[in-house]
Amino acid sequence: MKRLLALTLALLLLLTGCGASAGSNYKTEAAAPAAMNSSMGAPMEYAEEAVAMDSAAALTEGGAEPSSTALPQERKWIVTVYMDAEAEDLDTAITGIDAHITQMGGYVENQSIYNGSAYANRRYRNANLTVRIPAERVDEFTEEVAGIANVVSKEKSLEDITLTYTATESRMKALQAEEARLLELLAEAETMADLLEIEARLTDVRYELETVTSQLRLYNNQVDFATIHLSLREVQEYTPVEDPTIWERITGGFKDSLEGVGEGFVDAFVWLIVCSPYIAVFAVFAAIAFVLFKKLPRRKKKTKE
Repeated sequence: MKRLLALTLALLLLLTGCGASAGSNYKTEAAAPAAMNSSMGAPMEYAEEAVAMDSAAALTEGGAEPSSTALPQERKWIVTVYMDAEAEDLDTAITGIDAHITQMGGYVENQSIYNGSAYANRRYRNANLTVRIPAERVDEFTEEVAGIANVVSKEKSLEDITLTYTATESRMKALQAEEARLLELLAEAETMADLLEIEARLTDVRYELETVTSQLRLYNNQVDFATIHLSLREVQEYTPVEDPTIWERITGGFKDSLEGVGEGFVDAFVWLIVCSPYIAVFAVFAAIAFVLFKKLPRRKKKTKE
């Protein structure tokens, strides 16, 4: 009997140990995924932030214009603005715009002015300017232009070049490190063959480094300074911002018709004065021809008699 009780007790202890072992193994296996997830938490959050940032950049590139040029500092943006404006006095408007450009630390990259044609009824004048303004002050500049001239249309586009800029910068650093290493190998070269091979590779690296550095300077200029394409026309009357009412269309059309009739009489008078020498010469030749043709039949009658 004692032996049976001892055997039963030993069997129970064995079963209890197996259960504890299995429970501990289960807890260890269950804890492993949790630990793995906790260790991967930071990369997963970083990936989600990167996806969210890229999504925001894609939305902006697709045409969504932000309310301000206060763009995220960790991104590289190229800001381009297209403006179409009108002015009653072209010279005065250009002078005022140039003053604001200088005040904001910008410059005029390109400028062309058309003063009209002497053969036209009116001398329609216009100017096209390509202006570079610090990117953080581009909204301020467009507001100043709106105070000087009547802005008919304005469009702003943003291009995110963060990835391209980062890749170019990384390539420049890699080339600089390779150049430094080649210079060390050049100083340690023992044979002429090694010397020539190192110099050839050093020449290629320096050429590529110069190209990459120039590209990076171009990116910096495009990012630091926004590009504004401004088309400015000289007009006698500004284009209305809102659609006119029926009465405004009637009165405006009648006024334009009266002005057109008056300008037509003025143009006819100017044309008559300008062409008077030609008219006088033509009148003299016409009178001579009339006299000659009038006398010609009389001579024929005299010969018949």
